[in-house]
Amino acid sequence: MIKQAIIPLAGLGTRLLPLTSVIQKELLPLNGKPNLEYIMEECVEAGIKQFIFIVPKDRPTIKNYFFNDSFYTKLIKKKKDKKLKKIFQRIKKYQKMIKFVYQNKPNGTGAAVLKCKKYLKDKHFLMLLADDLIVKKNCSKEMISLHKKTKGSVIATRKVERRTVSRWGILGVKNKKKHSFSINSVIEKPKLKEAPSNYAIIGRYILPKKILSVLKNQKKGKGGEIHITDAIKTLIERGEKFYGNIFKGKYLDSGTLESYVNSNLIISKL
Repeated sequence: MIKQAIIPLAGLGTRLLPLTSVIQKELLPLNGKPNLEYIMEECVEAGIKQFIFIVPKDRPTIKNYFFNDSFYTKLIKKKKDKKLKKIFQRIKKYQKMIKFVYQNKPNGTGAAVLKCKKYLKDKHFLMLLADDLIVKKNCSKEMISLHKKTKGSVIATRKVERRTVSRWGILGVKNKKKHSFSINSVIEKPKLKEAPSNYAIIGRYILPKKILSVLKNQKKGKGGEIHITDAIKTLIERGEKFYGNIFKGKYLDSGTLESYVNSNLIISKL
């Protein structure tokens, strides 16, 4: 069973400035609730029991959000507002599920995962990127179901316009079915002529614990960062089974100001 989820939260959120100059991007509200909480709700519904948050030590915003008991207890006592109590209970339920790992400089998703080494218990774990929201259908639950059937690793994916492939990690497709396929290659932000398909990686991964040994010896890739896609590529070349889950839900990107505003409008209508 997949019981642990890693969520890297050390990014600077430069595409969302000036908002992220005062609030961490994962806490920006979407119809009154942060993107991060939508993702956590998805995970809990899929059976996740522990979250490993990767954060910078000098940015305590996430920790303050989930562990601000004294603020709420004083306010609830003063205001006697049932709505405040409900909000506090919603946040507090996560406290025993969260473990913090520190990464002071964002060096890529691969470096972030490597920081979690001593806390990972099982053969596989879930990793989610907080910029990518998938609503209406539970993507993590779909991926865990596919993992159970195949015993392999799983990556969430959807088709993107071919002209945009250089923005994404792109998957090579083999033995395609209605909602899944075997992955035979992966390339980070390829040029159009180098892209093996237009199936893009969308911020959800079920990864084997053995990927840590690959990441430990992996050289830096594009942008001087350690990319998880490079480690996945190595594992595929070694014969590790990876599958693409063509998720059924609606994808919302909240990584830019324009997409953040659009995501707010869509979620408010659900």
